Amino acid sequence: MDNLLKPNSAQSVQTPSASHTPIVLTVAGSDSGGGAGIQADIKAISATGSYACSIITALTAQNTCGVTGVLPIDQSFIEQQFDAVLSDIAIDVVKIGMLGDAATITTVANALRKYKPSFVVLDPVMVATSGDVLLANDAISALITQLLPLATLITPNIPEALALLDRSKQQAPTDDQQSMLLAKELFELGANSVLLKGGHQTGDSSTDFWISKDQQQNFSSTRINTKNTHGTGCTLSSAIASYLAQGQDLPSAIQSAKNYISSAIKHADQLQIGKGSGPVHHFWAQAK
Repeated sequence: MDNLLKPNSAQSVQTPSASHTPIVLTVAGSDSGGGAGIQADIKAISATGSYACSIITALTAQNTCGVTGVLPIDQSFIEQQFDAVLSDIAIDVVKIGMLGDAATITTVANALRKYKPSFVVLDPVMVATSGDVLLANDAISALITQLLPLATLITPNIPEALALLDRSKQQAPTDDQQSMLLAKELFELGANSVLLKGGHQTGDSSTDFWISKDQQQNFSSTRINTKNTHGTGCTLSSAIASYLAQGQDLPSAIQSAKNYISSAIKHADQLQIGKGSGPVHHFWAQAK
């Protein structure tokens, strides 16, 4: 994986060697409860064998019961974090999570255009568990026009997919065929590939639908009955980024990440964290 970071500036950026450590940069908000956001990203990247760097886009006051406050990070400081990390560390993959507003989306998009990482995994954090849309219309528009074309893969769940396509929740897919059609419509928005997550569906299995320019594939696993699923989207997208950093191709990275998140959910009830919806067990393998 040579020449993975190709900056278009005069800054000196380290180039990965053939035997370098796989490194993922996560760009997201902080979850003070530790179950999602930057904290979940770092846990998932570490648990799956890569090294995690981070750029924090917002601070949140939250726990397993909900979010009680959000403090955005100044745009100039987000830029400073990008420059600090990417001027020194050979990043293989950039993973993007919560961005919050149009200004932050623009700042992140500008940084990606400046440093040109080879792989970008975008988890469009747009809809809360309650169903509330977290991004204003101008931010959703900025996400579509500025970030989707730069993303190797986007990983929306069904509510996020509907928000991106300006659909109501009554238009959610009810079967596999409709889900794949929804993924195709997302692909036509300009992303290089789409993984539509099926966790919000019902039934005995959870199926994700992947489509790229010349491939499509379903990834299924047994649905696990637990309330402790906080941070599943962050964890899955970070694991995909981690496996990409280790040299797996995209379908293999998705399958490996799907296996990892399924086991993390399966073992989630071994943890006793908080009074609400607890986190998945990121380090289930190491706890054996």
